[in-house]
Amino acid sequence: MTDFIEIDFIEAGDRSSGDAIAIRHQCNGIDYVHVVDGGYAADGQKLVDHIREHYHPQYYINHLVLTHSDLDHASGLETVLRNMRVANLWMNRPWRHVDALMGLFERYQDRERLTARLKRDFEKVATLERLATAQGTQIMDVFQGARIGAFTVLSPSPLTYLTLVAQSEKTPATASVLDALQALIVETVSPADWGEENLKGDTDGTSPDNETSVVQFADVCGTKALLTGDAGVRSLTEAYQAASQMGIVTSPLNWFQVPHHGSRRNLSPAVLDAWLGPRLPGRLASSTFDAIVSANASDPEYPKNAVVRALIHRGRRVFQPKGKLHMRSNGAPDRGWSNAQPLEYPSTQEN
Repeated sequence: MTDFIEIDFIEAGDRSSGDAIAIRHQCNGIDYVHVVDGGYAADGQKLVDHIREHYHPQYYINHLVLTHSDLDHASGLETVLRNMRVANLWMNRPWRHVDALMGLFERYQDRERLTARLKRDFEKVATLERLATAQGTQIMDVFQGARIGAFTVLSPSPLTYLTLVAQSEKTPATASVLDALQALIVETVSPADWGEENLKGDTDGTSPDNETSVVQFADVCGTKALLTGDAGVRSLTEAYQAASQMGIVTSPLNWFQVPHHGSRRNLSPAVLDAWLGPRLPGRLASSTFDAIVSANASDPEYPKNAVVRALIHRGRRVFQPKGKLHMRSNGAPDRGWSNAQPLEYPSTQEN
């Protein structure tokens, strides 16, 4: 029996985008189900229904991964935990590292007070912890070097995670100055020639919460896949360096999940060059290497033209879920779905 891997990106959200990903890997005739994030509250049932319809109605989830605590990734996992048996839940809980964190919060020098504060600030993670514990699901930290089925975690390291938790906009309970300023910026677009890019990951950057995202890599059935959550330049750089140190050959990536729904604050030319290769002198007539943007088709903000351009510059076909997007290796079942159409190359990009 042929081994295979298939990844389904479920269109999450209504107008705002989220991440909800189902993965099935068959090895020696045995199926393994791996779910990454659950989108918003209404998206959890979509994941449950998808697994039962397209994988098997009696399947349980071997590995459930929360990349980070944002609501567009975590909310739907409540429904998943309530409606399916889950063997292992992988997520980082800052209160498990309260002793290390106390030195970073001058106002909190009492373990119980800081633990209670962190559980309030990361309320959705605390809820998932209670649900999983009640159902007997094993909960594990998800740091660099962890093996989750076919996937290896490349980022974050424990030190990076704890540093970012201390910088999180959740912990001081106020919006970051950067996010407040970004909300006031009205982006305009202008014509751009081939090869021009205006990414912001090196200058503006993304939030500390996004940078805590779990970055996972798999090389299975002749297919190399990188799942990024909302990771930014810092996390993606750390992940690339970790792969090199572990001796993991990541190139060429067959499937690259574009971080944070196609935000240009999460990427830089250098990061894309490292993971995908340098810009090409012109557009390829055809390609077998794909980039997937988990952006809702009705989202007016994502993906950014500058990001789509940068991916195509590096020989990627760029796909966006329209309901669902099915990526499969050789040997995976053909559901008879029509072929998805890649996004067109934008002739303009954001200033």
